This record gives sequence, structure tokens and C-alpha cells, in this order.
Amino acid sequence: MNQKFAVIGLGQFGSSIARKLSLKGSEVIAIDSDEEKVESIKNDVAYAVTMDSTDKRSLEAQNIQDMDAVIVSIGANFQAMLLTTFLLQELGVNRIIARAQGVTQRRILEKMGITEILQPEEEVGKNVAEQLFNPGVLMCMSLPDDYEIIEVQAPKSCARRSLDAIGLREKYQLNLVTLLRKINDEYHIQGIPDAGTALEAEDLLVLFGKSKHIDRFIEINS
Repeated sequence: MNQKFAVIGLGQFGSSIARKLSLKGSEVIAIDSDEEKVESIKNDVAYAVTMDSTDKRSLEAQNIQDMDAVIVSIGANFQAMLLTTFLLQELGVNRIIARAQGVTQRRILEKMGITEILQPEEEVGKNVAEQLFNPGVLMCMSLPDDYEIIEVQAPKSCARRSLDAIGLREKYQLNLVTLLRKINDEYHIQGIPDAGTALEAEDLLVLFGKSKHIDRFIEINS
């Protein structure tokens, strides 16, 4: 049975979520008060509607309480985001995922009992900072307890060396999630390489571990 999702707020972030959910086979209702935004996505989702999400009756009319989850991605109007979230709680929506911009908004949502909070701007900021500090870093995802998943260009000193010789786990306490290798000008996932796999100069490593251990690996091998 296909899952049903509603995405409220169709800026770049919300629209992207709605389209990806739809592509995965979910039934998606896309909601925004801006008719132009609704028109731009109507062909990509099951249903797109122009409405005021701070109107409880309008939400009820969309059977919002029957959704498997509702994503509130209203970015420009914090008051509307809060009121929408509150109404969804009143209507008994099982799962609410809300977008926060900054620490204060996150704390308010937490006080309301929202446990799934998205902060895309913060993640982008962390990525940019990491890339400026370490130009070889292509992607960085922060996790609880100071862990990270990071995509990094294989350091030059690691080229033509086996994973066993580099000692990712033993020396650096890092786990290699996967390896991407350039084949015919395109990168392809190599699954989970074994210890004897030798790295090539253009390989991309997806690593999991503590931030300090990742920094140490990059610093030593750069």
C-alpha cells in the first residue's frame, strides 16, 4: 500500500521533498498559499492545492489527519509555520516533520513536542564551512554525538595503497561506507570494498566516524 504524505510550503526545499516522495511511488498532496508555486508542481504530485494552511477547516477538508506524515516546510512565515504545526497536532496527525530556521525556532518546536525537525540551512552551512576548511570534502552530514558521514576525495598519499595498508579502522577509527570510482568520466558506487582494494587517485571515499578522527585522517594524508 502506497504511503500518503502532505507537504505544506512549496519553496525550493518543500517542492524537492514533494517530488522525491512522488517519484518513490508515494501519494503526495502539495499545499501552498501561492497559486504560482502550486501550478508549478501540480503535474509532479498526486494532488496540488492552493490554500491557507492556518485554516483548520481547510486542513480537515484535505483529510490531512489521514496522512502517514505531514512535512511543514514553510520558511518565510514563522508564525504560519507554528500555527499550521499546532493545527496538525490538534487534528491528530500521526507524524509531523517541521522545518526550523535557527536555534530559537528549533527550541519552540521542541517545546511543542515536535521531535522531527529539519534544518536545511544549517546543514548547507556546515557543508560550506567543511569544504572551505578541507577543499577535498564534497559532502558532510552531521550526526548526533559528534559523528559524521563525509564524502571526500581520496588523499594523494593514499593512491595505489590498499585499504588494509591505509588502516582506516585500525589507525583512524573510521569506517568506509562505500567507494565511488570514476569509470568513463562518471562515478560509480563500488559497493563495500574489501581490505585488499587499492585506491585510485580520483576515488571518492564515503567515511563514517567521529569528526575529530575524520579531521585527523584528512590532515595526516593531505
